Amino acid sequence: MLQMNQSKFRFSKRTNWNLEETDLTRALHERRAANLPVYDLTASNPTQCGFYYDEQAILNALQNPEALSYDPNPRGILPARQAVSGYYANHGATVSPEQIFLTTSTSEAYNYIFRLLCDPGDEVLSAQPSYPLFDFLAALDDVRLIPYQIFYDHGWHLDIEALRQKITSRTRAIALVHPNNPTGHFTKLHERQALETLCAEHDLALIVDEVFLDYPMPGITAQSFTVAPHNALTFVLSGLSKIAALPQMKAAWIAAFGPEPSLLEALNRLEVIADTFLSMNAPVQHALPIWLAQRENIQRQIRKRTEENLRILDEILSGQTLITRLEVEAGWYAILRIPALRSDEELALELLKEHGVHLHPGYFFGFPQTGWLVLSLLGPTADFQQSIELITRYFNHLQDESQS
Repeated sequence: MLQMNQSKFRFSKRTNWNLEETDLTRALHERRAANLPVYDLTASNPTQCGFYYDEQAILNALQNPEALSYDPNPRGILPARQAVSGYYANHGATVSPEQIFLTTSTSEAYNYIFRLLCDPGDEVLSAQPSYPLFDFLAALDDVRLIPYQIFYDHGWHLDIEALRQKITSRTRAIALVHPNNPTGHFTKLHERQALETLCAEHDLALIVDEVFLDYPMPGITAQSFTVAPHNALTFVLSGLSKIAALPQMKAAWIAAFGPEPSLLEALNRLEVIADTFLSMNAPVQHALPIWLAQRENIQRQIRKRTEENLRILDEILSGQTLITRLEVEAGWYAILRIPALRSDEELALELLKEHGVHLHPGYFFGFPQTGWLVLSLLGPTADFQQSIELITRYFNHLQDESQS
């Protein structure tokens, strides 16, 4: 990012962010500039993690000659939406193509939903810990994001009564990620039922991000929010970024559910919003059914990698008592509970500077206290193992120092 003097020009308050580099980002740039090794435990881009992609099949899908014809359907072309319906049929859900809107990303999908539901200053309740991108998306749409805490006790749980206390006259929706990023837990069925009841009582919508749905750990099963019944107006978001590990192809969607007449009005209003932008390009729409059909190959590789890295993590941690791993049910991340000897940022900075291990301090995802590190399970196994060994040696050394 370019460095410049403070401008006197008047910009929108919604873009009044602190754009200064953090100490952690600066240390990462300096280490890479010095050609020092970096063990990246923040990896979230599967295209950079050594997986095999069938290049010919992926790229050939973009050569459909029908893409030369412009079909400005605000919901997206029918074959693409039918493919999304088929994807959900594999998850036990019946989803009509008429309930689906194609978008270029889940970020754009959030934008559509926020614009549909909220006037400036309205509120959306969002689970914490969670991915910080939501803060930016909400701010750009003049929506106030109100956090509600999930808590850990032999697994992650939702406190419905505490959530109820967050609801005000400006609340328009409750948002959650299923499974959550980065905690990797699924919303339990009884929690879903309680959420739908709460939304129905207060005329709120439920926004559910399911991008990691296809990555459960062995022995874990969970139901998509697309499966009926839907007692509240519900919007389920997902896309190829995770499902087919193709973030660069910019293909996602909204699936809408709920009781009539609210659902019909929501679909009609969403159609106007989508028609205003018509953002998804034709080649990607025509390729989407093919990419969805090919998803199992890359998903199998990713699941194998994350499962193996989690096994290695547990094996190394079993030889010490300072660090514990929280339970994880799905996704690409693991949470470490660490001794609160210093702030999470200070520990992460020292690990990077002294050992080349790059990971996220807990506050990045909204953890409320010190003593948390978040690491990706997506990277190459050899590098991952080396990283965890360095982390455990680092904390053993800190303990020895504190006892001397």
